[in-house]
Amino acid sequence: MVRGSPPTALEERQLLAEGYRLIAGIDEVGRGSLAGPVAAAAVILPPGSDFSWSSLVRDSKLLTPKQREDVSPLICRDALAVGLAMVSSEDIDKMGILEATRRAMHQAVAQLSPRPHFLLIDGMRVPQIDMPQKGIIGGDRLCLSIACASIVAKVARDHLMVTLDEKYPGYGLARHKGYGTVDHLECLHKLGPSPIHRQSFAPVRAALI
Repeated sequence: MVRGSPPTALEERQLLAEGYRLIAGIDEVGRGSLAGPVAAAAVILPPGSDFSWSSLVRDSKLLTPKQREDVSPLICRDALAVGLAMVSSEDIDKMGILEATRRAMHQAVAQLSPRPHFLLIDGMRVPQIDMPQKGIIGGDRLCLSIACASIVAKVARDHLMVTLDEKYPGYGLARHKGYGTVDHLECLHKLGPSPIHRQSFAPVRAALI
């Protein structure tokens, strides 16, 4: 059973009525993680589309791993375009998480072909992108294309964290995906930070002392 109410295409329909045809939803995952990259996805759904899987879409945090794994390939199959980008923990330490998040979003949008006419972004605007846009607080729960982007980004980043768990064993990255769980913090203090831990984040700095 899928938790929560499905997001709607109300924002997309309003923009279509205003003359915008290609509308990209954008979201990030991994912003609060202590390890690994921040990831962003951008998804353009066909204008006015209504897919059988739309009722399964939610903010990625409301879905189980299996539900995300099931719906993500359907989104990628039926979308007009999908862009995905990640910014490393090293770059996060250099520029800060907010700027790194915007960079990942910018790079994800740059991958889209065709180029969108309008951007719907979860929670923020990205001034670096020179095109019409709207930041929507809680957009991943309200807006269909943003929720689709959240799922695509989450699945891709989770896959990477499973791979990084093999490269940096002992931290449990495959389980918690780098977030600050009790288990992760215990491993972090026992082993010290790995090369993919964000040393600018307070819990990681504390493990360096």
